[in-house]
Amino acid sequence: MTRSSLRAAVLAGTPDELETAFYDALRAGDVERVMACWADEDEIVCIHPGGPRLVGQAAIRTAFAAMLRHGGLGVQAQRLMRVQALASSVHSVLEHVSVMLPDGPRDAVVCATNVYHKTPRGWRLVAHHASPGAEGEGDAPSPAAHVLH
Repeated sequence: MTRSSLRAAVLAGTPDELETAFYDALRAGDVERVMACWADEDEIVCIHPGGPRLVGQAAIRTAFAAMLRHGGLGVQAQRLMRVQALASSVHSVLEHVSVMLPDGPRDAVVCATNVYHKTPRGWRLVAHHASPGAEGEGDAPSPAAHVLH
């Protein structure tokens, strides 16, 4: 499948279907499929937990290629909350991630926000921002925290 036909297949549906394709590609360790979910614009942005802000296709591709160089990522997106308008959709998900590190397997909970825009060529991912989460995150409303943002 060529890159353009891959993009057409991935982007034919809804933001929810694109998000499923994004996480399926991460689990498969397929950088081409991951990048097929992203918009072509120079202003796309990705922030991985504890990492720098990556801007543009080249920087994002490099980061995902490094992340997936040993194969797929054990990731499940759960507890989707969405805000959708005609041409944009913002998804907040909890990612349950399993990775193999040199000292053994590690599991983590990651809070992620995925922003999708509807372009003339279909829905595209324009921002992925992930931060460390905590086990049990999202189970129940948390008390108001004293956090200056």
